[in-house]
Amino acid sequence: MVLSDDALRTTIDAWERFAAGAESVRGVRPEILMSWYRCREEYAVDPELDRAPPAAEVGAHSMDHDVVYTELGGQAASAVRELGGVEGVVTVTDGDGRILGTWGSSNYVLTLAAESNLAPWSTWSEWASGTNGMGTALESHRPVLVRGPEHWCRGFQGWVCAGVAVRDAVTHDPLAVLNISSWQASLSDAVLPWLGKVAATTEAKLRQRAHLSGTQLGAALTDFRAAPATAVAAVDLAGNVVLANSEAAVLLGTPADQPAYSPTHRWTPQLSTLPRLVRRAVERARKDPSWTGSTLVFVPFLGVTIPVSVHPVFTGTQLIGVLLAFGASDDTTAIDAPEAEPAASGWPSSVPTRVVAQRDDRWVLLDPREIRFAEADHNTVWLTTDQGRLVATTRGLDRLEQQLEDKGFLRVHRRFLVNLGRVREVEQGFKGALFLATDARTRETIPVARRHATQLKQALGL
Repeated sequence: MVLSDDALRTTIDAWERFAAGAESVRGVRPEILMSWYRCREEYAVDPELDRAPPAAEVGAHSMDHDVVYTELGGQAASAVRELGGVEGVVTVTDGDGRILGTWGSSNYVLTLAAESNLAPWSTWSEWASGTNGMGTALESHRPVLVRGPEHWCRGFQGWVCAGVAVRDAVTHDPLAVLNISSWQASLSDAVLPWLGKVAATTEAKLRQRAHLSGTQLGAALTDFRAAPATAVAAVDLAGNVVLANSEAAVLLGTPADQPAYSPTHRWTPQLSTLPRLVRRAVERARKDPSWTGSTLVFVPFLGVTIPVSVHPVFTGTQLIGVLLAFGASDDTTAIDAPEAEPAASGWPSSVPTRVVAQRDDRWVLLDPREIRFAEADHNTVWLTTDQGRLVATTRGLDRLEQQLEDKGFLRVHRRFLVNLGRVREVEQGFKGALFLATDARTRETIPVARRHATQLKQALGL
């Protein structure tokens, strides 16, 4: 698991050339080179960084997160005892790469780790701290190893790190990372298999719980009171169908009355807007457990827009999914056009004409032309608009990009989506870097990642 002298020199040389702007280098493992590209092109991480940045506060998490953190904490303490003579630390992070706990083989190595902020209250996501065992594990579905100069930031290249992410059984989002780091020493060849085993064992427990949640969702659908012939479906937190009656199955393109309790066997609906609808419902229900809502959904093969009411399903205080009832609703009226104004409950339609943002406790309905650009901060999206800087109700820049397709917006960076109609200038920076200036009275600049430069020039006719 250690780099040979030749491999070490090759990796150092490759890192120096790539950090200086080389488009391609040889002698670096594909997963490391992909991470370097993300760090340089998408995240713009300073390769001279020597301390991880402080962690930001994020929203409330589920009980599943707490269980996983506790489980991995026990494994971390066990791993420290098994490090033998190696000076190393074991860390547990949350799904955003924020370190929650650190265990060390000695006070010396804990002090050494603290100098790099390899300690609680710091963040080691790739976008913040570059290629590293914790952040790169969040981007991967298997254990990862980052050795010495494979780290993107020079200040961390004295460490060898191995990490693995534990993922939600339903959404597949990362919940936590278990990581082992050694200082200027190799890790045992047994570390990666051990990490994989820990993740597999923990995820197996999550799948068992998800199976139970599936049976509870099916029972909730059976007990649901609806008018005869109402299309009703039970859907998990990722928007996959657990159970649908015959009327709903026709709309969703899934088997009728066939339960799929196991998360690995659930049906993928044919309505492309359904996962986004469910994510929005989950966000609202977690903030207000008594909430129910309604919206309009476009059914492509019927060519019509139909109303759907949304009913969150809880077991105790844990949200496990939603029930969807398609058909007439007291909150909205079915229409024949695929585009509609937001429904009375505050939801956008499946193909929105306006973007919903939030200011304090008020909803703000924006014409897309009012938005100059959008910036991602983890899953939170900030909109820079003619009405000020607002938080989008849409979670994740990818989802907002889908929502605004055909509205004149272009993704120019992993963190930025820009309204091309509001671009006033294109500036050239160092080594061909591009920056966009908007038509705002105060100066606003947006970085353009190299991978998006060609598409941007074509879109602007340059």
